[in-house]
This record gives sequence, C-alpha cells and structure tokens, in this order.
Amino acid sequence: MSIFYINFTSYKKRTCTMKNLSFLFIVALAACSSIQVSYDYDKTTDFNKYKSYAYTADALNLGVGDLNRDRMLAAIDAEMAARGITKSDNPDALIDLIVKAKERTEATATNTGGYYGRYGYAGGFGTTQINYNTYVDGTLFINVIDKTVEKIVWQGRGTKTIDENASPEKKESNIKYAVKSIFYNYPVKPLKK
Repeated sequence: MSIFYINFTSYKKRTCTMKNLSFLFIVALAACSSIQVSYDYDKTTDFNKYKSYAYTADALNLGVGDLNRDRMLAAIDAEMAARGITKSDNPDALIDLIVKAKERTEATATNTGGYYGRYGYAGGFGTTQINYNTYVDGTLFINVIDKTVEKIVWQGRGTKTIDENASPEKKESNIKYAVKSIFYNYPVKPLKK
C-alpha cells in the first residue's frame, strides 16, 4: 500500500517550481526579443553645456516614411525635454539620425522517422524538413553633434527585429521604447520630478 502513497506537499512544491520556471522562460523569451543597445561618447565633453538642440536636415528628411520619422522625432524630443534640453533655432547641439535595415535568414531542420540501433547503424525511413524564416533587423543611430566644433560627441545605437505587421500603436510603442533604451546611457540623466 505504501507504493501508492502520494506526497501532496512535494507535488505543490513542484507546481510552484514549474510556475517559477514558466515565468523565467517568458522573461527570457521577452529578453531575447528586446532591443540591443550600444553607445560611445567623447569623455572630454561636458554634456551639461548643451541646453538646446535642433535636428540636421538629413534627420528631418530621413527615408523611413513620414509617420515613423515623426514618431522617432517625437520620442527624441521627449527624451531631450526630460533632461531639460530644449529645441531651438539657435542650438548648442545637433541631432542626426541614421537608420539601417539588414535582412537575415534562419534555417531550422526537423528530423522525423527512422531509428538508430547499436553502434550507430541506422534503419527505417526518415525525413528532414527545413524551414526558412526571414527577418529584418533595424538599427537606429542617434548622433549628438557639438554645433561649435561640428563633431559627434555621443552616439547611441539600438537594433531590433522589426515587426512589419505591427499596428500603428505598437509601432509607436516600439519606437518610444527603442529611443528610451538608447538614451538610457546618455551622460545627462533625466531630471527628477
């Protein structure tokens, strides 16, 4: 009779552990799809001296479509305003934007059927199916240029796989998140409210 005894306490513990593992898997999956950010800057520059900014002509004519360009500019305006830096016709710094897209293909092979016997001998029939998935990775470069010396003093980059079928709301949310992530490492932090 003791063979059929079930310890409910250990079952509950396993259930909690499985819930924790499921949560960690979801978090890890979300992290895999997040934006990859990098940055570089001139360490000799005093970034607190930049009180105003304007966009370069190239940034204002960025070839990504008017809607997405306007979303990018609005997100950058919000990040600069959070740092107390205002848009001006006579700026201390210029902001330039560059967008690059790169297509990549991933192949996944799935084997079915067949079996392996001793010593590596195979028998039976098997098939291999190969699936190809094509993705577009977009990279946004944000350059802050010292207007006086006409030199890039800070560059932030963010790369993410683009969801071409996203709704307008999701596109706006993705762009805001990307710009916020890129500006996270800007030397001047947002002002405390």
